[in-house]
Amino acid sequence: MTDVAERKQDRIARRQVDKFDARRTELAVATLHTLAELGYARTSLREIAQNSEFSHGVLHYYFADKRDLITEAVRQYEVVCVTRYDEVVAGATSSEQLRDGFVAMFFDTLAEDATLHRLWYDLRNQSLFDESFRADVLEIDGHREAMVWRVISRYAELRGGEPAGSPAVAYVTLDGVFQRALLHHLAGDAEAVARLRDGLPAVMDLLVADAG
Repeated sequence: MTDVAERKQDRIARRQVDKFDARRTELAVATLHTLAELGYARTSLREIAQNSEFSHGVLHYYFADKRDLITEAVRQYEVVCVTRYDEVVAGATSSEQLRDGFVAMFFDTLAEDATLHRLWYDLRNQSLFDESFRADVLEIDGHREAMVWRVISRYAELRGGEPAGSPAVAYVTLDGVFQRALLHHLAGDAEAVARLRDGLPAVMDLLVADAG
């Protein structure tokens, strides 16, 4: 085979791979809300197909099993989520503006995308039992940690201080508040969610140390 023919064959192969990956992404995004409603334990490719516009055969062709589909769906959702607060960070000119903008968006997304956040925590919990999820979960968790660190670093800068702990500490602290607020929101306990919202600014302050 000539070099020209080999290069042409490689280009065709790459296009086929790109089309396959693009279709996987499309299907994962399209079935995301179905996955979020059903959750991991109640989900199979057949059940997802029954609750979506796609056939079981199509889903099975692009995904090995429900683990494969759920992981890809959450990954695609997180591509958007991990830049959620960047606009707030970029636009803030004072620590108060950043804090208030962050708190507002923190609880707005909790209410608006509750089932999608629930799916993420479901996947993360499953990774404690199923090793096949762990690498993906840890990667996504790393992106979420970096997102939170951008907020806290800028908040500390605007206050004239510095972060009081590591990126990991900042992330697990705020993630703990979010997960607890999500549980109360799903339980319909608006008062508990309001208390957590009122307390979040103080939590942010704990994550920042005064300079000197």
